[in-house]
Amino acid sequence: MKNPTLKAITFCLLILQGLHLSGCSDSGPTNSGVYLLLDTSGTYTKELSNALNLVNVLLVRQEPGDSLAVARIDTGSFSEKDIIAKVTFNDRPSEANRQKRHFREDMDKFVKDVKASRYTDITGGVLQAAEYLNEKGSGKKTILIYSDLKEELPEGYVRDLPFQLEGFDVIALNVTKLRSDNIDPREYMDRLEEWQQRVEQGGGSWRVVNDMDRLERIW
Repeated sequence: MKNPTLKAITFCLLILQGLHLSGCSDSGPTNSGVYLLLDTSGTYTKELSNALNLVNVLLVRQEPGDSLAVARIDTGSFSEKDIIAKVTFNDRPSEANRQKRHFREDMDKFVKDVKASRYTDITGGVLQAAEYLNEKGSGKKTILIYSDLKEELPEGYVRDLPFQLEGFDVIALNVTKLRSDNIDPREYMDRLEEWQQRVEQGGGSWRVVNDMDRLERIW
């Protein structure tokens, strides 16, 4: 008959080995990255004050190690120069609170001083957002587009290229209707459908959230 004590020790060692292997498995990064694009074209700048409420919600939800960036959509948005504020939050609560306070101050100043852009390079903004979040190595990657989704590009700008958005959630927010949409609602529906197709063909997921009083629907 086997020694019961040796049998028990062997069993415990096997359990511990299993736990160790489980703990060492690479489940990937668990931090989140959010990149918010703000339309600054034409009359849409009047909507930016409401976007501050969205920024407040985002700041509250950020955890240590999460990244948050806000950028403007203007004439040519495929550039880091359009990033208004960006941060990766510290593990220390006091430092994270300081980061959040400075982030909100930067946003307040931007909305107060913003000047309307002539064109709307949404595609360039999405490309820049994807590049930024990929560089951060975020586990959960979300691109928020606060815009009427009407893209207008200067002559010579090339944006007819596919997105690479595998693993990205892309959410359009506050997609206001243009005057022409009221005349022909098909323009509005076609605009939403076109962006959905581009995002999903690039491997991303797409949603539209127009009720800014229900921002919890983002998550």
